[in-house]
Amino acid sequence: MEFTIGGRLEVRITPADVGKRVSVRRRTDGGGTGAEFTDVVGVLTSWNNGVLSITRKSGESVHIVESSVVAGKVVPAAPARRRGPAASFGELASVTARAWQPVESEALGDWRLRAAGGFTRRANSALPLGDPGLPVGEALGRVRDWYEERGLPAYVQTATGAEGTQELLCAELERHGWRREVSAEVRIAALAPVGDLEADVRAVRLTREPDAAWLARYQRFSTPGPHVLRVLGSGPSVWFATVPGDTGGADADPDAPPAAIGRCVVDGRWAGFMAVEVAPEQRRRGLATTVMAALARRALDEGASAAWLQVEEDNEGARALYDGMGFAAHHRYHHYRSA
Repeated sequence: MEFTIGGRLEVRITPADVGKRVSVRRRTDGGGTGAEFTDVVGVLTSWNNGVLSITRKSGESVHIVESSVVAGKVVPAAPARRRGPAASFGELASVTARAWQPVESEALGDWRLRAAGGFTRRANSALPLGDPGLPVGEALGRVRDWYEERGLPAYVQTATGAEGTQELLCAELERHGWRREVSAEVRIAALAPVGDLEADVRAVRLTREPDAAWLARYQRFSTPGPHVLRVLGSGPSVWFATVPGDTGGADADPDAPPAAIGRCVVDGRWAGFMAVEVAPEQRRRGLATTVMAALARRALDEGASAAWLQVEEDNEGARALYDGMGFAAHHRYHHYRSA
């Protein structure tokens, strides 16, 4: 990372650069002899009272004392992806929201308040894709009231790490006492290679609705109710995949929990993959790959060409699986909860 001009370190950022992506080098106290330095790259979200706040693409906020800064500059947005489909944050945010729709929603300016009886944060959080039409502090108060009326915790879903994402809003949420609880990656890939994965898709049953067996395997199905089925069934073109767990032939139990399941929502050129789960005793048999391939082939038949999915950052097994399928991170999303 180059900061020098003619061999000299220079600070070439000012408070006027708030909202821009910057790279800052600061002096740290390493506890040893001599100066030590660390570099921070992210969006400059504030510069007040001698402290710079920078939000990294991970969503982490870093606060830097101005006197420790030895170099800094504005840097371009993250490099364009070298593989997979081109996609803007706005396009993906809309597509992912349509694949997981709430039971109830209400507009707050360009924000969308969403509720589904508490079934998943995605369906029970405010989605801020523009101007709420109010000062942010007042808008957040409206969000709190709306969820309190429904007996639900107040969440706001934000994104970081791509052009047009919401680092400034993340910093504003933190200033108003909201705390980040969960972060995940939104990953994208070309769809055809997923459909071409080597797998015996004949073992996969595809349906338009989840049956009792599918729901028995689904880990999030802990609070049965019509709101759960409403959310799962939402989306332009929804498919559920099941790999039977009971292979007892004529005596097989049709309601036995499956060996593996998955869900796919086809929306124009995009196919979104969710709820890919494998029974613990059936793992390492390639069943997740089989489910993904079967759903991808159906989505290709419907004209889709690009794939997306969401994976939490601590799910190392899923991350490795999706790496092998060609999925790469596009941006990260976060759920902030009101204190």
